[in-house]
Amino acid sequence: MSQITVQIPVPLRAFAGGQAEVTAQGETAGQVLAALTARYPDLRTQLFTEGGTLRNFVNVFVGDESIHDRQGLDTPVREGQSLSLVPAIAGGAVDQGRGAGAAQGVNGKPTVARDISDVTLSQGEILRYSRHLIMPEVGLAGQKRLKAARVLCIGAGGLGSPLGMYLAAAGVGTLGLVDFDVVDYTNLHRQVIHGTKDVGRPKIASARDRIVDINPEVRVEAHEFPLSSANALDLFKDYDVIVDGTDNFPTRYLVNDACVLTGKPNVYGSIFRFDGQATVFWAGHGPCYRCLYPEPPPPGLVPSCAEGGVLGILPGIVGLIQAAETVKLILGEGEPLLGRLLLFDALRMRFRELRIKANPECPICGTERTIHELIDYEQFCGVGPVAHGPEVAADIPSVTPAELKARLDRGDGVVVLDVRNLPEWEIARIPGAKLIPLSELPARVHELSSADDIVVHCKTGVRSAQAIEFLRTAGFRKLANLAGGIDRWSTDVDPSVPRY
Repeated sequence: MSQITVQIPVPLRAFAGGQAEVTAQGETAGQVLAALTARYPDLRTQLFTEGGTLRNFVNVFVGDESIHDRQGLDTPVREGQSLSLVPAIAGGAVDQGRGAGAAQGVNGKPTVARDISDVTLSQGEILRYSRHLIMPEVGLAGQKRLKAARVLCIGAGGLGSPLGMYLAAAGVGTLGLVDFDVVDYTNLHRQVIHGTKDVGRPKIASARDRIVDINPEVRVEAHEFPLSSANALDLFKDYDVIVDGTDNFPTRYLVNDACVLTGKPNVYGSIFRFDGQATVFWAGHGPCYRCLYPEPPPPGLVPSCAEGGVLGILPGIVGLIQAAETVKLILGEGEPLLGRLLLFDALRMRFRELRIKANPECPICGTERTIHELIDYEQFCGVGPVAHGPEVAADIPSVTPAELKARLDRGDGVVVLDVRNLPEWEIARIPGAKLIPLSELPARVHELSSADDIVVHCKTGVRSAQAIEFLRTAGFRKLANLAGGIDRWSTDVDPSVPRY
């Protein structure tokens, strides 16, 4: 039996004893996974269906090669190799119209093509971009390509901040921004395109002001509305490159499908705590997002940045990788991240590269396409509309913070169960609450009594609703969800409890 190192990503570590790296024995990938999940039974339900097949939102790599469930579990492994678990974490022909499509570029490489015969640079622009112009990979022609290019950035937040600023500084002539959120204090540690003075302003207005300040030669096209199946195709067709700076799965799948249907490259990035991912999806030149993740993870498995946190510096690193890939596609220089998934671990300061392949059975870019138009992505991902905030199932009873405070003051004997994580508990807590993080609840459910009246809370009410659904399966019936979580407790009951 070979001893294999298995890399466990952050979203799955709670099911593997908190380990980032473990060893398991086997002669095939399937045997290694069997040994691993025998040691960590909770991990098996995350990786495999009841029928024993790998779940579609998790990719398994032996070395740097992806394996497919149909044949991959029999892939031989050898001593010293690594096996990586990579779950989902939160191109076409030349267009004859306004936009541009795939071309072979000036160097025979995939690029976006746009006529630059009428593009000129002023003396001021020549001075501004002089360090570009003396580079043989850019030169005068390359800078004109950048000026002629039209790039659409989805999101003006963590990833959108470095994207917008550096693409503007590089001289990309037209930047489209899609965002409908406002600047919040909790954004400022990572969304550096915004400042303290911008709190409460629409992000798109704040980002536009900063971009114009960096480079007044750039035209900013503001799209202050949610991206949807109704508007994505019309929006994408006028741009050369789409850059995905989103933070939720429904929009990721929407961006992917709209890019495939319009033939546009999708420069992808995602972040979580200390981990980042980046690649370029471009159907016809490589895989699309659905090739890598045919299905999204179940709601709640991968926390959002608001629930799980993110190192403020991380989106700067990943966003700059996306910006570099965008510029390369415009210039037709270098080797874009087509078919290569770049993983970044800031804690260990390591980059790893994994090879990914187009799936011939992909429903959107495969040979037997089954998706021919945009669909309902909230329904596909099993969540409520992303534009309307946290959704809680209608059949879960709830109490307001004021009602809970009155019950506690009366001494009703209610148990307050906090299912947030320890770092959140250390920031703020409701007096007398019992902490059992959601990931630990199955192993610690014996610490609760089904005879008690239990009010469950988290930050805003989503994780607590998931906890209630689990407790119901365990036989608990006297349950209620704290509406709005501790965040609303702070605003409605006790302002001394810090908001975060």
